[in-house]
Amino acid sequence: MSTSTVSNSGKIKWWGGRISPANVEYGKLMMWFFLISDALTFGAFLISYGTTRFATASWPDPNKVFNAVPGLEGHYPLVYVSIMTFILIVSSVTMVLAVQAGQRLDKKAVVINLVLTIIGGLMFVGCQALEWIHLHHEGAWWGRNPFLNYDGTAASPNFTNYFFTITGFHGFHVSTGILINIIMLIMTLCGTFDKRKSYLMIEKAGLYWHFVDLVWVFVFTCFYLI
Repeated sequence: MSTSTVSNSGKIKWWGGRISPANVEYGKLMMWFFLISDALTFGAFLISYGTTRFATASWPDPNKVFNAVPGLEGHYPLVYVSIMTFILIVSSVTMVLAVQAGQRLDKKAVVINLVLTIIGGLMFVGCQALEWIHLHHEGAWWGRNPFLNYDGTAASPNFTNYFFTITGFHGFHVSTGILINIIMLIMTLCGTFDKRKSYLMIEKAGLYWHFVDLVWVFVFTCFYLI
């Protein structure tokens, strides 16, 4: 039976009293294992994309593909995705503040920063949905690529296939992170962590949220910059 206790020396024990690696709490260690496995999945997607991208003679220009801000006239290369990235970075900062507040047992600050993090996540997912709708109106979808290559030749649907699959997979992770943070917010408001005298669950949720933000850096680089 798996148990978790704290020894007199302050070290965390689990699995029948054995000391955990690096003195890490069991649940947090399992979260790290999950994130490593998830990183391998994202890595496989991005390596596959990179292999296809550089094995192809020509590829669409991201400055021309992502040059619009939904609802505005004119061309604004990479402006919209930069706004999305800024929103996600800010949400990561508020998540850090929520974790720090939890370490201080400051319930009010935890609630405020979790709400801000959730709002940031919803804004990001909403922006991504608007971008997908805009691209769909342009004729882009799985199996369809209306954008020309750098050299003016017709482009393969590989670009749109990878784009919608990988950004959709990331968007699913952001949505899951929002749901997790909503659960953390409800538990905080109900006083669950105050009764435990520990906000460790907020730290675990924070690890997941920061992972999602970090993955976006690689997705942003691969699709919007290269």
